[in-house]
Amino acid sequence: MINVKKIVLLLCTVSLFTACFEDLDDNPISSTDINDFVWKGMNYYYLYKDNIPDLANDRFLSDSEYSEYLSTFTAPEDLFENLIYDRPSIDRFSWITSDYIALEQFLNGVSRSTGLEFDFYFEPGSTSQVFGVIRLVLANSPAEAQNLQRGQIFNAVNGVPLTETNQGSLLNQNSYTLNLANYNDNGTPSIADDIIESTPETATLSRVNYSENPVYRTEVLDVNSQNVGYLMYNGFTSDFNNQLNNAFDNFQANNVQHLILDLRYNPGGSVNTAALLGSMITGQFNGEVFTKLQYNSDLESNNTIYNFTNSFSGNTLNSLNLDKVYVLTTDASASASEMVINSLNSYIEVVQIGQRTTGKSQASITLYDSPDFRRSGANPSHNYAMQPLVAKTVNNLDEGVPANGLTPTIILNENPINYGILGNPDEPLLAVAIQHIIDNGRIIQPLDHSYRTIKNTVDYHLLQNDMYID
Repeated sequence: MINVKKIVLLLCTVSLFTACFEDLDDNPISSTDINDFVWKGMNYYYLYKDNIPDLANDRFLSDSEYSEYLSTFTAPEDLFENLIYDRPSIDRFSWITSDYIALEQFLNGVSRSTGLEFDFYFEPGSTSQVFGVIRLVLANSPAEAQNLQRGQIFNAVNGVPLTETNQGSLLNQNSYTLNLANYNDNGTPSIADDIIESTPETATLSRVNYSENPVYRTEVLDVNSQNVGYLMYNGFTSDFNNQLNNAFDNFQANNVQHLILDLRYNPGGSVNTAALLGSMITGQFNGEVFTKLQYNSDLESNNTIYNFTNSFSGNTLNSLNLDKVYVLTTDASASASEMVINSLNSYIEVVQIGQRTTGKSQASITLYDSPDFRRSGANPSHNYAMQPLVAKTVNNLDEGVPANGLTPTIILNENPINYGILGNPDEPLLAVAIQHIIDNGRIIQPLDHSYRTIKNTVDYHLLQNDMYID
């Protein structure tokens, strides 16, 4: 078994297996040399290998036939895409990068960020005009320094009006200026007469190297003389396991009887941390199966199990021993977030409030251009690495996350007129969870306005919606 320092996953961890391929050529590097790395890595690890004829073990009858095949692809990206199984609906998540340095920085908790995250909507009555809403402002970031707030809206960037197609290109720049706006509902409950009004206010931001503490906010709320813990957790980052454990220590000290776990913007992270979080919420299932990984037919003997635990790195885990947990989600809740919900759901009651999640049940690993695909010995002539799906994840009942995501118990979209203050009992999603506690589990579907959302194409970091293991 390869001892890999960091393995990146889209939904879970995997065990790496030693592969015995010839060393790749040194300088100068050619696209064919990199293509050799791409094909061999996909042939060995790819979850959907059996569905791709070009990845069959007996695909090539000679070295010359193999070399000729590789030479037909002018770029490694082209070969990689040619080996992907049903990109639109099955494998939406495998990818290749020419910059694994940025990947490694992210694994160490560092990314390039302005400290903002956004949601996007069509302006009322329009099919072309778009406005954005600030959904998250990260602590100690350029955005916080400018006193930007959750719920503020903007309708242009660098003076260019927002559209459905340009939001990504405008906001993925290293620097940009937000043109702020106001939402005018004209004092009526109808959305049809609402107007987005431009203002002269602007905010100019630049991306900086930023290390995010994913334990974004914790609160202990008094709800009808019951102590309710609230945790907004924005990424399963193993470097902050102590901070996560400390949050549960605080919950223990305050005799928390209910927990509201806010994963609405959590795209994933460390599967080890995901298992720790599940164990902190419970505690009564130590040693039992948390999640299982299933590989391709060549590697199925290496299927992996991750268990609930009561310790990490020599530390005692702080656990609440709950038999019910409330989880707040949106369509940005992905990967490890979904795994936590799916894994806990077979043991305790999970009341999910918000939107349907992303829908990721497969896992991927980082493969480098080296004889055994480890970082050690990687070809120094280029920085290519790839992230193929290598396993699917299921809970202890062999149930996976549906491809269309996990459906909430109570469906509620965020409202661009009132995003609320995270952790405040009046924030709409949190308020519904609190009401569910007060009403002792009685479900009342809240009124939900139909604002037309737009798919978000802003890159918050390189490995969005992924998961890794230390």
